[in-house]
Amino acid sequence: MEKQLERPEIVEIARVVEEAEGIKTIFIKKEVESRPGQFVMAWIPRLNEKPLAVSYIDSRKGETGITVAAIGEFSKKLCSMKPGEKIGIRGPYGTSYRLEGKSVVMVGGGCGSTSLTLLAEEAKRQGLKVRFILGARSKDTLMGAERLKKILGSENVIITTNDGSAGMKGFVTDALKQLLTKEKIDKIFSCGPEKMLKAVMETSRAAKVKGEISMERYMKCGGIGLCGHCCVDPTGIRLCMEGPVIDFETAAKLTEFGSYYRTKSSRKEKM
Repeated sequence: MEKQLERPEIVEIARVVEEAEGIKTIFIKKEVESRPGQFVMAWIPRLNEKPLAVSYIDSRKGETGITVAAIGEFSKKLCSMKPGEKIGIRGPYGTSYRLEGKSVVMVGGGCGSTSLTLLAEEAKRQGLKVRFILGARSKDTLMGAERLKKILGSENVIITTNDGSAGMKGFVTDALKQLLTKEKIDKIFSCGPEKMLKAVMETSRAAKVKGEISMERYMKCGGIGLCGHCCVDPTGIRLCMEGPVIDFETAAKLTEFGSYYRTKSSRKEKM
């Protein structure tokens, strides 16, 4: 079982890598013992603390990577930080992906593709047949394609972009439907924007293929399960405890999934 840090440990930033337009990976000088799909709480002193999925683990260098899109105050600050600066890390927290069967498909969009890449590495080590569908709005926002091709081989990485500037023009579900008609798939994993996750789940369930998704919500206590801010549905699940990775059957029962989200103040808003 992984060692869990309950208090933030101050760690040094080793390097910063630009993944795509507005998206960077921050490598810290610490190897976090986490499983694919789990997250850590990253803390910038005097600013805030946010949950971020672990996207790289480099045992040779003793480094861990967390990938972030520069959207809000916290993420913009984190993306602007330089090697030698320090942040706090605690965790890992949450549930992880569970590999099953002999042939799996992973469907990633945006930063969501990074935690799935760790899963792809593990699936490859176990000798599973892996196909990865990687989606983005355009070529400029596409990230992680070369890393995936090195892990899985170019023939097993299917790229889709909304505008057709790279790979197949269309959505990840278009590519998924094609795969499901051609091959026997044992399980599907997906991480990315919630509308995409719901479409992947519906497409997969229609083909009677089981799977898991990783959901995202605002978190305040982060992995402790006390504040209730990350709950999906009033009597549903806490994503910091029963998530972020949940199976299709659980997701299908959530009335807010793909329809509503919670603001920082917990106000319910339509997606």
